[in-house]
Amino acid sequence: MLFLVNSNKMFFIFILFFSTLISISSNSWLGCWIGLEINLLSFIPLISKSNNLLNSEASLKYFLTQSIASINFLISIILFMIFMKNFEINYIFSILINSSLLMKMGSVPFHFWFPNIMEGLSWLNCFILMTWQKISPMIILSYYMNNKFIMFMTMTNVIIGALGGFNQLSLRKLLAFSSINNLGWLLMSLMISENLWLTYLILYSFLISIMCTLFYILNIFYLNQLYNFNINFSIKISILINMFSLGGLPPFMGFFPKWIIINFLLNYNFFIISFIFIMMSLIMLFLYIRIIYSSFMFFYFKMKWFKIFINNKMIILINSLNLISMMGMILSTMLFF
Repeated sequence: MLFLVNSNKMFFIFILFFSTLISISSNSWLGCWIGLEINLLSFIPLISKSNNLLNSEASLKYFLTQSIASINFLISIILFMIFMKNFEINYIFSILINSSLLMKMGSVPFHFWFPNIMEGLSWLNCFILMTWQKISPMIILSYYMNNKFIMFMTMTNVIIGALGGFNQLSLRKLLAFSSINNLGWLLMSLMISENLWLTYLILYSFLISIMCTLFYILNIFYLNQLYNFNINFSIKISILINMFSLGGLPPFMGFFPKWIIINFLLNYNFFIISFIFIMMSLIMLFLYIRIIYSSFMFFYFKMKWFKIFINNKMIILINSLNLISMMGMILSTMLFF
Protein backbone atom coordinates (compact mmCIF):
# COMPACT_ATOMS: atom_id res chain seq x y z
CA MET A 1 0.00 0.00 0.00
CA LEU A 2 2.95 2.34 0.51
CA PHE A 3 3.46 2.24 -3.24
CA LEU A 4 0.00 3.72 -3.81
CA VAL A 5 0.24 6.32 -1.04
CA ASN A 6 3.56 7.71 -2.28
CA SER A 7 2.75 10.79 -4.39
CA ASN A 8 6.01 10.59 -6.37
CA LYS A 9 5.23 7.03 -7.47
CA MET A 10 1.69 8.06 -8.44
CA PHE A 11 3.08 10.93 -10.49
CA PHE A 12 5.42 8.62 -12.42
CA ILE A 13 2.61 6.07 -12.98
CA PHE A 14 0.51 8.93 -14.39
CA ILE A 15 3.35 9.90 -16.78
CA LEU A 16 3.86 6.21 -17.68
CA PHE A 17 0.20 5.96 -18.65
CA PHE A 18 0.13 9.14 -20.73
CA SER A 19 3.48 8.53 -22.45
CA THR A 20 2.00 5.34 -23.93
CA LEU A 21 -0.99 7.35 -25.16
CA ILE A 22 1.40 9.92 -26.69
CA SER A 23 3.35 7.28 -28.62
CA ILE A 24 0.31 5.37 -29.93
CA SER A 25 -1.64 8.50 -30.92
CA SER A 26 1.25 10.32 -32.61
CA ASN A 27 1.06 10.97 -36.36
CA SER A 28 4.85 11.06 -36.88
CA TRP A 29 7.76 8.70 -36.21
CA LEU A 30 9.47 11.35 -34.08
CA GLY A 31 6.37 11.65 -31.89
CA CYS A 32 6.37 7.86 -31.40
CA TRP A 33 10.02 8.02 -30.37
CA ILE A 34 9.37 10.87 -27.90
CA GLY A 35 6.51 8.89 -26.34
CA LEU A 36 8.76 5.84 -25.94
CA GLU A 37 11.48 7.96 -24.31
CA ILE A 38 9.07 9.55 -21.82
CA ASN A 39 7.78 6.05 -21.05
CA LEU A 40 11.35 4.87 -20.35
CA LEU A 41 12.20 7.85 -18.13
CA SER A 42 8.98 7.47 -16.12
CA PHE A 43 9.42 3.73 -15.49
CA ILE A 44 13.00 3.96 -14.16
CA PRO A 45 12.05 5.91 -10.96
CA LEU A 46 9.35 3.31 -10.30
CA ILE A 47 11.80 0.39 -10.28
CA SER A 48 14.84 2.02 -8.65
CA LYS A 49 15.26 2.05 -4.88
CA SER A 50 18.36 3.48 -3.23
CA ASN A 51 18.28 0.95 -0.37
CA ASN A 52 17.99 -2.12 -2.63
CA LEU A 53 20.91 -3.17 -4.83
CA LEU A 54 18.81 -5.53 -6.99
CA ASN A 55 16.36 -2.76 -7.84
CA SER A 56 19.17 -0.32 -8.65
CA GLU A 57 20.90 -2.91 -10.86
CA ALA A 58 17.62 -3.70 -12.65
CA SER A 59 16.92 -0.01 -13.31
CA LEU A 60 20.43 0.51 -14.74
CA LYS A 61 20.13 -2.57 -17.00
CA TYR A 62 16.69 -1.45 -18.13
CA PHE A 63 17.95 2.04 -18.94
CA LEU A 64 20.91 0.73 -20.98
CA THR A 65 18.92 -1.77 -23.05
CA GLN A 66 16.03 0.61 -23.70
CA SER A 67 18.48 3.39 -24.63
CA ILE A 68 20.16 1.14 -27.21
CA ALA A 69 16.75 0.21 -28.63
CA SER A 70 15.71 3.88 -28.75
CA ILE A 71 18.95 4.88 -30.54
CA ASN A 72 18.42 2.10 -33.09
CA PHE A 73 14.81 3.20 -33.61
CA LEU A 74 15.79 6.86 -34.03
CA ILE A 75 18.64 6.10 -36.48
CA SER A 76 16.34 3.77 -38.44
CA ILE A 77 13.59 6.36 -38.86
CA ILE A 78 16.11 9.12 -39.78
CA LEU A 79 17.68 6.89 -42.46
CA PHE A 80 14.19 5.90 -43.59
CA MET A 81 13.17 9.56 -44.00
CA ILE A 82 16.40 10.41 -45.86
CA PHE A 83 16.48 7.52 -48.32
CA MET A 84 12.80 6.62 -48.70
CA LYS A 85 10.66 9.50 -49.89
CA ASN A 86 7.55 7.40 -50.38
CA PHE A 87 6.16 5.00 -47.78
CA GLU A 88 6.48 1.70 -49.61
CA ILE A 89 7.80 -1.10 -47.41
CA ASN A 90 11.55 -1.50 -47.79
CA TYR A 91 12.93 -4.82 -46.51
CA ILE A 92 16.08 -3.45 -44.78
CA PHE A 93 14.44 -0.45 -43.09
CA SER A 94 11.44 -2.49 -41.96
CA ILE A 95 13.74 -5.06 -40.31
CA LEU A 96 15.74 -2.27 -38.61
CA ILE A 97 12.62 -0.58 -37.23
CA ASN A 98 10.99 -3.88 -36.25
CA SER A 99 14.16 -5.11 -34.51
CA SER A 100 14.45 -1.98 -32.37
CA LEU A 101 10.80 -2.31 -31.32
CA LEU A 102 11.23 -6.03 -30.60
CA MET A 103 14.18 -5.12 -28.38
CA LYS A 104 11.94 -2.60 -26.59
CA MET A 105 9.41 -5.28 -25.67
CA GLY A 106 11.97 -7.98 -24.77
CA SER A 107 11.43 -10.27 -27.73
CA VAL A 108 13.78 -12.98 -29.02
CA PRO A 109 16.68 -12.60 -29.97
CA PHE A 110 16.93 -9.47 -27.77
CA HIS A 111 15.36 -11.17 -24.74
CA PHE A 112 18.44 -11.66 -22.53
CA TRP A 113 17.80 -8.51 -20.49
CA PHE A 114 14.19 -9.40 -19.72
CA PRO A 115 14.51 -12.26 -17.14
CA ASN A 116 17.50 -10.57 -15.44
CA ILE A 117 15.58 -7.34 -14.93
CA MET A 118 12.44 -9.19 -13.79
CA GLU A 119 14.52 -10.87 -11.08
CA GLY A 120 15.25 -7.51 -9.42
CA LEU A 121 11.70 -6.08 -9.46
CA SER A 122 8.75 -6.13 -7.09
CA TRP A 123 5.59 -7.96 -8.20
CA LEU A 124 3.78 -4.74 -9.16
CA ASN A 125 6.69 -3.60 -11.34
CA CYS A 126 6.85 -7.12 -12.86
CA PHE A 127 3.20 -6.79 -13.82
CA ILE A 128 3.79 -3.38 -15.45
CA LEU A 129 6.84 -4.66 -17.35
CA MET A 130 5.02 -7.77 -18.62
CA THR A 131 1.85 -6.01 -19.76
CA TRP A 132 1.75 -2.21 -20.03
CA GLN A 133 5.32 -1.75 -21.33
CA LYS A 134 4.54 -3.94 -24.35
CA ILE A 135 1.58 -1.87 -25.60
CA SER A 136 3.28 1.10 -27.30
CA PRO A 137 6.07 -0.89 -29.08
CA MET A 138 3.52 -3.39 -30.42
CA ILE A 139 1.14 -0.73 -31.72
CA ILE A 140 4.03 1.14 -33.40
CA LEU A 141 5.16 -2.22 -34.82
CA SER A 142 1.74 -2.69 -36.43
CA TYR A 143 2.23 0.57 -38.41
CA TYR A 144 5.25 -0.73 -40.32
CA MET A 145 5.49 -4.50 -40.14
CA ASN A 146 7.63 -6.91 -42.13
CA ASN A 147 5.30 -9.94 -42.18
CA LYS A 148 7.88 -12.64 -42.94
CA PHE A 149 10.31 -11.34 -40.32
CA ILE A 150 7.62 -11.04 -37.63
CA MET A 151 6.27 -14.51 -38.50
CA PHE A 152 9.73 -15.95 -37.87
CA MET A 153 10.03 -13.95 -34.63
CA THR A 154 6.69 -15.29 -33.35
CA MET A 155 7.91 -18.88 -33.75
CA THR A 156 11.26 -18.18 -32.04
CA ASN A 157 9.50 -16.35 -29.19
CA VAL A 158 7.18 -19.27 -28.56
CA ILE A 159 10.04 -21.82 -28.67
CA ILE A 160 12.57 -19.87 -26.54
CA GLY A 161 9.86 -18.85 -24.05
CA ALA A 162 8.87 -22.48 -23.51
CA LEU A 163 12.37 -23.99 -23.40
CA GLY A 164 13.85 -21.17 -21.30
CA GLY A 165 11.41 -21.91 -18.48
CA PHE A 166 13.13 -25.23 -17.69
CA ASN A 167 15.43 -25.37 -14.63
CA GLN A 168 14.14 -22.00 -13.40
CA LEU A 169 13.76 -21.89 -9.62
CA SER A 170 12.68 -18.24 -9.52
CA LEU A 171 8.99 -17.53 -10.09
CA ARG A 172 9.80 -14.11 -11.56
CA LYS A 173 12.14 -15.61 -14.17
CA LEU A 174 9.59 -18.31 -14.94
CA LEU A 175 6.91 -15.67 -15.51
CA ALA A 176 9.41 -13.71 -17.63
CA PHE A 177 9.88 -16.68 -19.98
CA SER A 178 6.12 -17.19 -19.91
CA SER A 179 5.79 -13.57 -21.01
CA ILE A 180 8.26 -14.17 -23.88
CA ASN A 181 6.17 -17.19 -24.92
CA ASN A 182 2.95 -15.18 -24.79
CA LEU A 183 4.66 -12.39 -26.74
CA GLY A 184 4.84 -14.80 -29.67
CA TRP A 185 1.09 -15.34 -29.42
CA LEU A 186 0.55 -11.57 -29.12
CA LEU A 187 2.62 -10.86 -32.25
CA MET A 188 0.70 -13.52 -34.17
CA SER A 189 -2.63 -12.08 -33.01
CA LEU A 190 -1.40 -8.61 -34.07
CA MET A 191 -0.72 -9.95 -37.57
CA ILE A 192 -4.23 -11.42 -37.75
CA SER A 193 -6.31 -8.60 -36.29
CA GLU A 194 -5.91 -5.67 -33.88
CA ASN A 195 -9.15 -6.60 -32.12
CA LEU A 196 -7.84 -10.12 -31.51
CA TRP A 197 -4.56 -8.63 -30.21
CA LEU A 198 -6.50 -6.38 -27.81
CA THR A 199 -8.59 -9.34 -26.59
CA TYR A 200 -5.48 -11.46 -25.98
CA LEU A 201 -3.68 -8.60 -24.20
CA ILE A 202 -6.63 -7.88 -21.89
CA LEU A 203 -7.08 -11.55 -20.94
CA TYR A 204 -3.33 -12.08 -20.47
CA SER A 205 -3.09 -8.92 -18.32
CA PHE A 206 -6.05 -10.14 -16.24
CA LEU A 207 -4.42 -13.53 -15.58
CA ILE A 208 -0.96 -12.07 -14.87
CA SER A 209 -2.47 -9.51 -12.48
CA ILE A 210 -4.07 -12.31 -10.45
CA MET A 211 -0.79 -14.27 -10.33
CA CYS A 212 1.27 -11.24 -9.29
CA THR A 213 -1.32 -10.30 -6.64
CA LEU A 214 -1.29 -13.80 -5.16
CA PHE A 215 2.51 -13.98 -5.04
CA TYR A 216 2.58 -10.46 -3.54
CA ILE A 217 0.13 -11.46 -0.79
CA LEU A 218 2.15 -14.59 0.00
CA ASN A 219 5.47 -12.72 -0.35
CA ILE A 220 6.77 -15.60 -2.50
CA PHE A 221 9.56 -15.31 -5.06
CA TYR A 222 10.98 -18.84 -5.45
CA LEU A 223 9.62 -22.31 -6.16
CA ASN A 224 10.70 -23.89 -2.87
CA GLN A 225 8.72 -21.26 -0.94
CA LEU A 226 5.51 -22.70 -2.37
CA TYR A 227 5.89 -25.93 -0.39
CA ASN A 228 7.90 -24.73 2.59
CA PHE A 229 5.08 -22.63 3.96
CA ASN A 230 1.60 -23.30 5.26
CA ILE A 231 -0.42 -21.64 2.50
CA ASN A 232 -4.17 -21.09 2.56
CA PHE A 233 -5.88 -23.86 0.55
CA SER A 234 -8.17 -21.49 -1.40
CA ILE A 235 -5.09 -19.55 -2.55
CA LYS A 236 -3.50 -22.82 -3.71
CA ILE A 237 -6.63 -23.58 -5.73
CA SER A 238 -6.57 -20.09 -7.25
CA ILE A 239 -2.89 -20.52 -8.24
CA LEU A 240 -3.84 -23.86 -9.83
CA ILE A 241 -6.75 -22.40 -11.82
CA ASN A 242 -4.82 -19.38 -13.06
CA MET A 243 -1.75 -21.43 -13.99
CA PHE A 244 -3.99 -23.73 -16.06
CA SER A 245 -5.60 -20.68 -17.63
CA LEU A 246 -2.19 -19.17 -18.49
CA GLY A 247 -1.15 -22.46 -20.07
CA GLY A 248 -4.26 -22.49 -22.25
CA LEU A 249 -6.12 -25.53 -20.90
CA PRO A 250 -9.54 -25.74 -22.65
CA PRO A 251 -12.15 -25.09 -19.92
CA PHE A 252 -10.40 -21.92 -18.76
CA MET A 253 -10.33 -18.34 -20.02
CA GLY A 254 -6.75 -18.41 -21.33
CA PHE A 255 -7.66 -21.08 -23.91
CA PHE A 256 -10.15 -18.79 -25.68
CA PRO A 257 -7.78 -16.36 -27.52
CA LYS A 258 -5.26 -19.14 -28.28
CA TRP A 259 -8.04 -21.18 -29.84
CA ILE A 260 -8.98 -18.27 -32.14
CA ILE A 261 -5.33 -17.80 -33.22
CA ILE A 262 -4.89 -21.53 -33.97
CA ASN A 263 -8.19 -21.47 -35.87
CA PHE A 264 -6.96 -18.59 -38.07
CA LEU A 265 -3.61 -20.31 -38.68
CA LEU A 266 -5.32 -23.54 -39.74
CA ASN A 267 -7.73 -21.66 -42.02
CA TYR A 268 -4.77 -20.06 -43.84
CA ASN A 269 -2.92 -23.42 -44.04
CA PHE A 270 -0.08 -22.52 -41.65
CA PHE A 271 0.06 -26.10 -40.35
CA ILE A 272 3.74 -26.16 -39.25
CA ILE A 273 3.43 -22.85 -37.35
CA SER A 274 0.23 -23.99 -35.63
CA PHE A 275 1.91 -27.31 -34.69
CA ILE A 276 4.87 -25.43 -33.13
CA PHE A 277 2.47 -23.13 -31.22
CA ILE A 278 0.44 -26.06 -29.85
CA MET A 279 3.51 -28.12 -28.83
CA MET A 280 5.19 -25.18 -27.08
CA SER A 281 1.93 -24.40 -25.31
CA LEU A 282 1.97 -27.98 -23.97
CA ILE A 283 5.53 -27.47 -22.68
CA MET A 284 4.45 -24.26 -20.91
CA LEU A 285 1.53 -26.18 -19.40
CA PHE A 286 3.99 -28.79 -18.10
CA LEU A 287 6.06 -26.04 -16.44
CA TYR A 288 2.95 -24.61 -14.76
CA ILE A 289 1.80 -28.05 -13.60
CA ARG A 290 5.27 -28.62 -12.10
CA ILE A 291 4.76 -25.53 -9.90
CA ILE A 292 1.28 -26.65 -8.83
CA TYR A 293 2.45 -30.22 -8.19
CA SER A 294 5.21 -29.01 -5.90
CA SER A 295 2.74 -26.82 -4.06
CA PHE A 296 0.06 -29.49 -3.60
CA MET A 297 1.93 -32.78 -3.27
CA PHE A 298 5.19 -32.04 -1.50
CA PHE A 299 5.49 -32.08 2.27
CA TYR A 300 5.36 -28.61 3.73
CA PHE A 301 5.99 -27.36 7.24
CA LYS A 302 3.47 -25.61 9.41
CA MET A 303 5.55 -22.71 10.63
CA LYS A 304 3.94 -20.80 13.49
CA TRP A 305 5.93 -17.64 12.77
CA PHE A 306 4.70 -17.48 9.16
CA LYS A 307 1.37 -15.68 9.04
CA ILE A 308 -0.55 -14.58 5.98
CA PHE A 309 -2.93 -11.78 6.83
CA ILE A 310 -5.85 -12.53 4.56
CA ASN A 311 -9.34 -11.42 5.49
CA ASN A 312 -12.60 -12.92 4.24
CA LYS A 313 -13.20 -10.12 1.73
CA MET A 314 -9.87 -10.88 0.03
CA ILE A 315 -10.73 -14.60 -0.21
CA ILE A 316 -14.16 -13.76 -1.71
CA LEU A 317 -12.47 -11.47 -4.27
CA ILE A 318 -9.91 -14.15 -5.20
CA ASN A 319 -12.64 -16.78 -5.58
CA SER A 320 -14.75 -14.49 -7.77
CA LEU A 321 -11.74 -13.88 -10.04
CA ASN A 322 -11.22 -17.64 -10.21
CA LEU A 323 -14.87 -18.06 -11.21
CA ILE A 324 -14.37 -15.59 -14.07
CA SER A 325 -11.28 -17.51 -15.18
CA MET A 326 -13.18 -20.82 -15.09
CA MET A 327 -16.08 -19.45 -17.14
CA GLY A 328 -13.93 -19.01 -20.25
CA MET A 329 -15.79 -21.42 -22.52
CA ILE A 330 -19.20 -20.21 -21.33
CA LEU A 331 -18.23 -16.59 -22.07
CA SER A 332 -16.79 -17.59 -25.46
CA THR A 333 -20.03 -19.29 -26.50
CA MET A 334 -22.00 -16.23 -25.36
CA LEU A 335 -19.75 -14.02 -27.53
CA PHE A 336 -20.16 -16.18 -30.62
CA PHE A 337 -23.87 -17.01 -30.39
